[in-house]
This record gives sequence, C-alpha cells and structure tokens, in this order.
Amino acid sequence: MGQKKNPSADPVSEPKKRRRVGFSDVDEGVEANQCIKIYLVSSKEEVGVSDSFSIDPVDLNSFFDEDGKIYGYQGLKITIWISSISFHAFADITFQSTSDRGKGITDLKSALQRIFAETLVENKDDFLQTFSTEKDFTRSAVSSGQILQHKVSNGHVTHCNNNLKAAASDLEVILRLSFLILAYGKNDSFCPEVLVCTVVVRMVVGNMEAGHLYSRLIPLVLLLVDGSNPIDVTDPRWELYILIRKKMDQQGDIQHRLLGFTAIYRFYHYPDSTRMRLSQILILPPYQRKGYGGFLTEVLSNVAVAENVHDFTVEEPLDSFQHVRTCVDIQHLLAFEPIQHAINSAVSHLKQGKLSKKILAPRFVPPASTVEEVRKVLKINKKQFLQCWEILIYLRLDPVDKYMEDYTTIISNRVREDILGKDSGSTDKRIMDVPSSYDPEMSFVMFKSQNVETSGVQMDENQPSQEEQLKQLVDERIKEIKLIAQKVSPLPV
Repeated sequence: MGQKKNPSADPVSEPKKRRRVGFSDVDEGVEANQCIKIYLVSSKEEVGVSDSFSIDPVDLNSFFDEDGKIYGYQGLKITIWISSISFHAFADITFQSTSDRGKGITDLKSALQRIFAETLVENKDDFLQTFSTEKDFTRSAVSSGQILQHKVSNGHVTHCNNNLKAAASDLEVILRLSFLILAYGKNDSFCPEVLVCTVVVRMVVGNMEAGHLYSRLIPLVLLLVDGSNPIDVTDPRWELYILIRKKMDQQGDIQHRLLGFTAIYRFYHYPDSTRMRLSQILILPPYQRKGYGGFLTEVLSNVAVAENVHDFTVEEPLDSFQHVRTCVDIQHLLAFEPIQHAINSAVSHLKQGKLSKKILAPRFVPPASTVEEVRKVLKINKKQFLQCWEILIYLRLDPVDKYMEDYTTIISNRVREDILGKDSGSTDKRIMDVPSSYDPEMSFVMFKSQNVETSGVQMDENQPSQEEQLKQLVDERIKEIKLIAQKVSPLPV
C-alpha cells in the first residue's frame, strides 16, 4: 500500500496580510465511494493503466466508520488493484494534505485491511512480483479437489467422478495434442483461443487448501456480493464449487484462471438426508453475462440429483441470479415427463375462458403430487417450482395473444394473494398508508373490520395507489416471464 503526499503549488511571494482570528471549517469528509477506484487486473502490465477492467463494488461506504466517510484528507484519491491471478491487492493512495478539522484523520490502512486483510500488499514492487511468483496459485489451490464437470470448446459436457489430478491429466493430454495438431499440422494459423475447457471443481471446506483459497476470495465477496459475510472455513458442512478455465498459451503451457465460485451448505434433513443451500455465488465481473453462471448452476443441480439430497435451495437470491436459476430449472422441467399432463390440464382449463370476467377467478397451482414429484426427482423446492409453473403454462399458450388477458388475471391473483393474503378479495380488509421514514411510498398497514358498515375507521382516499403498486408488480412479473420464455423456448414466443 503506497501513500504519497502531492506537493502543493510553488510558493509565490505575497504581501504580508494582517492575521485574522477565525474558525476553521468543519470537516464534512468525503464518501469512500467517491474517492476509491478498484481495478481487477491479470498482469503487471495492466497495473497503473486507466483503461484496465474497473469493478463496481456494492457499497464501499459501509467499511468506513458509521457514516461511510473519510476524514482529514484534502484531494484524496485511492486506486486499488486486485490481481485475478493470486487475488492479492495493492492500494495507491495520494492526497494533497492532511489536517484534523474536528473529526480526526481516518486510518486508511486499518480501514482497507478490514476489506482485504492479509491479501493487501504494502509495496508495489512486491505486488507486481506476485504475477510471476504466484502464477500457479489457482492450479495449486484446487489440486486436491474433485472435478464434477468440464466443458470443452465444442460445448460438450462430460461428467467426471475421479480425483482432480487424474482427470486434469487427461484433459491436459487432450489440450496438448490439440496444440500439436494446430501448431504443426496443415493449419498454419494457430489460434490458442480454441484450446479452452471450463472445469468445475468441488472442495470441502475444512481442509487447508480450501480455506486458503477462500481467504483470498473474501475481499471480492465483501465488495461484490450484497449483504454477504464470510463463511466459516472450519465447518466441513461447507463446500466450494470452483469454476476454472484451462487455456493453452502460445508456449503450450496450460494456464488456470478462476472465473467464479459458489459456497454450498449441507443441512441435515430428518431422517437420513441433507438439504443443499446455496449461500454465496460470484462470477468475476470480466466473465459475467457469458453463460458461466448458468453452467455453474447446472452443475449444482446435477449434484443435487446425483447425490439424492432432499432439495436444493438458495439463500435470499438476487433477481439476476434468480433469473439464471429459473432458466436452468425450466429446461429440466420441460423434459420431465411426469408433469406434462398436469401442465396440459392447467392450460386447457385456462383456455376455457374469460377468467378476467369472473369475480373470483381461480389461482392455477399444480397438484400437490406434482409438487412432490418435482422435489423428489429434480430437487426443485416448492417455492421455486411455483415460480416455474407460471412460466410452463405461458409456454403452452398458443396463440399467446388470444389468452394473454386471462393469463394476466392468473398472475394478478397470485401476486395479490402473496401480498395481501388469501382473503384479499373480501370487502372487510382495508389498507391505509402510514407515515414512515423507512420508505414513505411503500409503508402501509392492513386491518380487518368485523363490521364494515359500522366501522368508525376512515378509508384512505389514496386507495388506488395500492392497486397501482400491485399492477406494477404484475407487469414486472409478466415481463420477467416473457424474457425467460424467450431464452428457453426453441421456437419464437
């Protein structure tokens, strides 16, 4: 971590002025988000280059005192470089001057160490050396793991149950043979980019290698995963699933690049089973939106089925991951024969007509036996399956436009029931806006009156705003359904 004070402007002789007595300005501080820039780099040549890959942290302010501000510095600028090879970090700190103007001077070193801990390197030259001295960090860290799946450049996915070292040796033989064919064969234009395979490695937390690897990844977890906390690296019920890219370089050496990972916790389920819960998942920013998240989710789904766990759940999924997860689950459900009759039956009922004209339109839910069959075989829990069920029905509507009004009614009824409860259609339930500093637009109370006519409670004149909020939720859900349908359907939807 380098610090340097920028020299002030050259002193210019000025006429002496009469000294005045006054009070210095109170230090308002600067938000960490405004003065810190973070880059993810893969070589020492990228360090110090302004067009290197910049990452957008969740919230840097949360690491700096209670109000998220840095005090005591003028002209402060902090540039942090994180190596995607060894996951060490270096902070370049510059400022014009420091002074205590009532709030003290923030200890930047301590603050940054709360994020980066032992991965923070103080000397820039030492940081640059890590690109060569630890170029094989990822290869070494996962050497004791187990390959679950690998996907080579032609998109073929192969299952592997053997130890990583044995499986890796086979993969490297394939890559090296491909290198020789391309480099010395009839094709004179050698392109190493095609010699790539993506590997998912499972490591049980509790051993030294897994703990050491995860400790290097913690800063990225804190910076990029909203609301996340480090897992307990001494608890063997945690598992890491590491996404690795193996690529042949021009010299014929196989380089290992960590693309992302997920942390899974195994809960006991009575009497003799376990439940898999995904607690953290991170695809490094340079590799996001390229299908790696879906591939990793597919691997986890296959593990859940192969090892016959009770079900596979996700802890507070973000919308972006929920989208990926649902796309993967829909593909499995479309090929799951036992539920096809139930889907067709629901669609036939919908097509019978004009649900939007009925006072109490039914909510289309799958039979309990179907829900249990999906959990038992595909390990998709009930809550997730109900989300997928709405999409499965939508995919069977043909033509879609003809039945869209009734379908929207079904979604609207479900959203209303989820928000307001099963009795939302009754006349004795009331909603009133209440003052709140948390979120004035979304703060309300709901109550039920025993006698609507004699109730002395005045109705909120702004009742339509609640309907507008429900309509907005329905519109967002319909939009999400259509987007997923476009991705999973082989035909235009």
